[in-house]
Amino acid sequence: MRSLVIAIVAALAAAASSASARPQPYQNFKVTVYIPVQIVKRMARDPAWLDSSWDTINSRIHVDKVFIESYRGGVSADDATLARLKQFFMAHGVAVAGGMAMAGPGGRGQFRSLDYTNPADRALVRRMSALTARNFDEIILDDFFFTNTKTGSDIAAKGNRTWDQFRLQMMDEVARDLILAPARAANPKVRVIIKFPNWYPSFQGLGYDLDQEPKLFPEIWTGDETRDPEITDQQLQQYESYEIFRYFENVAPGRNGGGWVDPYGVRYLDRYAEQLWDTILAKAPAINLFQYADLLLPAQAGDRQAWQALPTSFNYFEMLRECCGLPFSPQAKTPLLADAAAYALRVVDQVAGDLGTPVGLASYRPYQSSGEDFLRDVTGMIGIPIEIYPNWPQAKTVLLTETARYDPGIVSEIEQHLRAGDKVIITSGLLKALQGRGMNQVTDLRATGHILAANSYLTAFGAGAGAEIGSSQSPVLFPEIHFYTNEDWAVVRGLADGRGVPLLLMDGYGRGTLYVWTVPENMNDLYRLPAGVLNAIRRYFEAGLPVKLQGPAKVSLFEYNNGTFVVESYLDHPVAVRITGSFGHVYNLVTGTTLNGEPLPLVGGSFFASSPKAVAPRARNYGFDLQIEPHSFTAFREQP
Repeated sequence: MRSLVIAIVAALAAAASSASARPQPYQNFKVTVYIPVQIVKRMARDPAWLDSSWDTINSRIHVDKVFIESYRGGVSADDATLARLKQFFMAHGVAVAGGMAMAGPGGRGQFRSLDYTNPADRALVRRMSALTARNFDEIILDDFFFTNTKTGSDIAAKGNRTWDQFRLQMMDEVARDLILAPARAANPKVRVIIKFPNWYPSFQGLGYDLDQEPKLFPEIWTGDETRDPEITDQQLQQYESYEIFRYFENVAPGRNGGGWVDPYGVRYLDRYAEQLWDTILAKAPAINLFQYADLLLPAQAGDRQAWQALPTSFNYFEMLRECCGLPFSPQAKTPLLADAAAYALRVVDQVAGDLGTPVGLASYRPYQSSGEDFLRDVTGMIGIPIEIYPNWPQAKTVLLTETARYDPGIVSEIEQHLRAGDKVIITSGLLKALQGRGMNQVTDLRATGHILAANSYLTAFGAGAGAEIGSSQSPVLFPEIHFYTNEDWAVVRGLADGRGVPLLLMDGYGRGTLYVWTVPENMNDLYRLPAGVLNAIRRYFEAGLPVKLQGPAKVSLFEYNNGTFVVESYLDHPVAVRITGSFGHVYNLVTGTTLNGEPLPLVGGSFFASSPKAVAPRARNYGFDLQIEPHSFTAFREQP
């Protein structure tokens, strides 16, 4: 009996100790929290709420730094308020920095910028920059550092320039003269960070200068918010939470300080977790949670009944047990968004340290360019890893979309790359845009302007019969590309009532190979293509990458330079995929188990040991059949 009492007391003591323990720092990234000025002012007038709210957050998720905002949408904080909050968080062992959101007042539910040709707004920016710098050695600009006004003074100042030219030049001047100069005058030690938002194809139209502003500011951050792709007006694809961080890392190597995520516009909680995971899988050194008050809200599971009982990466019931007690028990607490963020980040922290530097199909996107917007994100969603560069990349295979038309020397760069014996993949949109700009000196392929509807598909190489690779439930519309028989070859094609529809065309030039990728009229129709079609396309796009994916769309592959890779599914149901590579085994970084590969038949080449002119066999490849749970990821390390 005495031993039972001792055991009960020990268990209660352990439970009390566990409940009072603060969350530990994450091993592979820092966590920051942004505090908007409206919350800052509430904290100042209600110290009791400040104490209780911070105790709640701090007991559920480890926070390394807070950004304390001084201005947003016509609301500002004074020196005394900023100083008081700065002291509060520093006393609790949390690093502090300032924040500013240069949104104008009003807007009737739509974003409204300040008017930078208005003297009053210009004076406001100078004043707030100096005030914030007086209180902080570091300041981050939330993603309202753009202009969308067309007032009379704007029109007069624009003159004969295009709106793009006017806004880019004006915002560069605003950065130098209204943000950096007053801030540095008030505090010579201050570092001002610019956070670039998620809508990068539109940057130049609203004054975000991705070329010059990273040169003006010592550090940038990345807006990784992708939310739900259907119910939000931007229709951002999930893969962008990874891809945009990688792009901005290549814009400012080593100076991309972190990713920024919020919980808005999601139908199920896993979507919030996916944004957090993909930011860390992109190797972000820090993640910012927007915003403080939201972390105190209940974590609503949302519409996830279809996979609620499955062992997904975001295991809702496991989160409940860890944070709040046994589900449905009288003692159970309500989970907060802070609990969901903490759980999701712990899951990805378990593997993040094993991952090397990301690698993928190199794609060139010139500064201040648009066209086939977000196609690279869709490409990532069909299982092709992407690395975007703002300059022509040093890579054997380069993907070019319509954005490349903004480079006046693009045809010459394509030709030089092909002459060197390398490969260039261009989209049908770029082919059309380059007609009349000398592309006919490289290839006779051209867009006819006609549209064809395909619903069955074949693959082949050279003359002869093609192999059937599936059909779509309804026709997919493709632009028609004209080609010369026996010079150009459709290595993947569809059928439109018996007529061939090239999906991927191949043309030789010099020692290299040019491919034209026929993108559907609705690029999201790529998700409707059969797995066999996607597998055929991937074979050409993933050349040179160590890991290949086979399977349906909305499953992404993330590859790294140290023999690790991650497979993530955004589907609502379990999915079977196959991974292939030259490694015979893979170690699962999540479960700690090893999988043995299935040897695949050797293709091409021959080997006769007795022949002095023996031809070395091609490397043996192996296949691994995986099942990925809905909205889940699994990480692996290759083993010989």
